[in-house]
Amino acid sequence: MKFSALLDMFTGGDKFTPPRTPPRTPPRTPPGSLVWAEEFDAPIAWGARWVGDRTSAFRYCDHNPDDNKLDWLDPGCVTVSDGMATFTATPDGRTLENGRPAWRTGLLTTEYSDEAFRVRTGDLVETRVRLPSGMGAWPALWTWKDGENEVDSFEYHPDNPHLLELSNHVNRAATYFTDADAVAPGRWVTIGTRYGARCVEWFVNGERVFADGTGVGHHWSAYLILNLSLSGGEHHPAPCGPDPITFDVGHLRVYR
Repeated sequence: MKFSALLDMFTGGDKFTPPRTPPRTPPRTPPGSLVWAEEFDAPIAWGARWVGDRTSAFRYCDHNPDDNKLDWLDPGCVTVSDGMATFTATPDGRTLENGRPAWRTGLLTTEYSDEAFRVRTGDLVETRVRLPSGMGAWPALWTWKDGENEVDSFEYHPDNPHLLELSNHVNRAATYFTDADAVAPGRWVTIGTRYGARCVEWFVNGERVFADGTGVGHHWSAYLILNLSLSGGEHHPAPCGPDPITFDVGHLRVYR
């Protein structure tokens, strides 16, 4: 769901004024131990750990025009080199059901994999990403299970170059986080999310930037999704040409 639509849902359509950047707090030690990690130091373990050709979050499994996305999933669009995964999106040549041009792009999900790893209440997920600069890019780390259980660690659009969208769709809460020093096209940033039962917390470069006060409940669990979507132009600009758009990821870790 688009962030602005989500805010309309929360506020009844009243005009939303993005909050000021929350006060910075000292870095917190991840709870428990590292229980799962993807360091991208080996080829993608397709099937065993990751699936890249489908997700139940997309209406047609491999594409989802209903959500203003141009995506058509292709595992070949995720490559690994020098300890980094690169998601590359290019024009696909096909046309989506809504008449818009599709783009081949990459997605990693633990759903449908043999390992079927799920995060659960109390876990902290952390990723290090290089934010894309290509107009139309829509990278995100989020969760999904049985048509719900979505928590967005982040969504990013280069037309809002210094802003991350942070959202809890389980027990509605969301904010914009803006920081011109930490968030910018081409910049590496570390983003963490602790899925608390009564409060989900978000961290940027080790500092807490948002606590929603709603949480996910005691029995929540979900699969991980890390992907590069392409905006269809309704809420954010669509790609403005045929040049490839890339998004880089250094690691994805879960502490419990």
